[in-house]
Amino acid sequence: MTGEGLSTLLDAIPLPAVLIGRGERILAANDQARTLLGQMIVGRHFITALRQPPVLDAIENTLRDGTRRTTRYLGSEGGQDTSFVVTVSRVDTDAASGALVCFEDITHLEQAGQMRRDFVANVSHELRTPLTALMGFIETLQGPAKGDPRASERFLGVMLSEAQRMERLVRDLLSLSRVEADERVRPTDRVDLGKCLSGVGHSLRPVAQAADVHLALDLPETPVIVPGDVDQLTQVATNLIENAIKYGGKGKTVHIGLTTDANALSLRGPAAIVTVRDEGPGIDAVHIPRLTERFYRIDSHRSREMGGTGLGLAIVKHIVNRHRGRLRIDSELGQGTEFRVILPAYPQP
Repeated sequence: MTGEGLSTLLDAIPLPAVLIGRGERILAANDQARTLLGQMIVGRHFITALRQPPVLDAIENTLRDGTRRTTRYLGSEGGQDTSFVVTVSRVDTDAASGALVCFEDITHLEQAGQMRRDFVANVSHELRTPLTALMGFIETLQGPAKGDPRASERFLGVMLSEAQRMERLVRDLLSLSRVEADERVRPTDRVDLGKCLSGVGHSLRPVAQAADVHLALDLPETPVIVPGDVDQLTQVATNLIENAIKYGGKGKTVHIGLTTDANALSLRGPAAIVTVRDEGPGIDAVHIPRLTERFYRIDSHRSREMGGTGLGLAIVKHIVNRHRGRLRIDSELGQGTEFRVILPAYPQP
């Protein structure tokens, strides 16, 4: 069989695959392998195309004794590290003789594993800080401050604050877990988005007044109906408006709007657009792509002081994804920040 015929045969393998002959030269490679290793690898000695020692050792040993071997190959694509499981198998037919090398991309598994490790580390860190504070205050109350009413009252207040912080974190973790579990199940209830926003604005008005922030709602008179989960959409509105109140600044206004689009390009159909805009200091563009990551904070100290868990926007993102919507964030330093939630809607009458 010719080299072209061997390449056609390898193209039937749904993985990057390279055939190495007994003479240690590459006899054929499919398109995926040429994309991974280089377009001109056919005919070259395999050492010049596969430069990583574990892969070279596996190929040499399989060519020598015919035993199948597996190893790892680390690559890079578009500035991102990639990982492959490499399987080297003996081939001995009339068409070819040598070793078949296949590359299975496990980058997504490595990334998922890293995300789990990061998540556990972040949760541990977030819980350790208030727990350390609580243990320190308890030891103080049992020791030097024992029998001191004034110190006890002050320390108990701080302990309550730290316990509430842990409670918020656990509540948001449970909420995020529930949202992720239901993300593939599209909600079908009919939700009046205007009523939802009006209710959230009413419930958060005391919070806004305490922060010296004015809430300005601009809602249409006609109902805007979307297929959704009313509790989750209420949570989206609550998280976005609370963030705007916290970070918008004293004496400023948080603008909450609801509009419709008969043919939204991002959804290719009718949409309802919820807008929450503050007049705060704005967000540097480098932070915007990462705002919906779990535990990502622009200013960790300020966020914790204000009671933030770092999970609010992650919850918003997953709820919007479940509703097959889009989340858009626009901000300029000194010009405030605008969050837009674009949701599929029923056509307006």
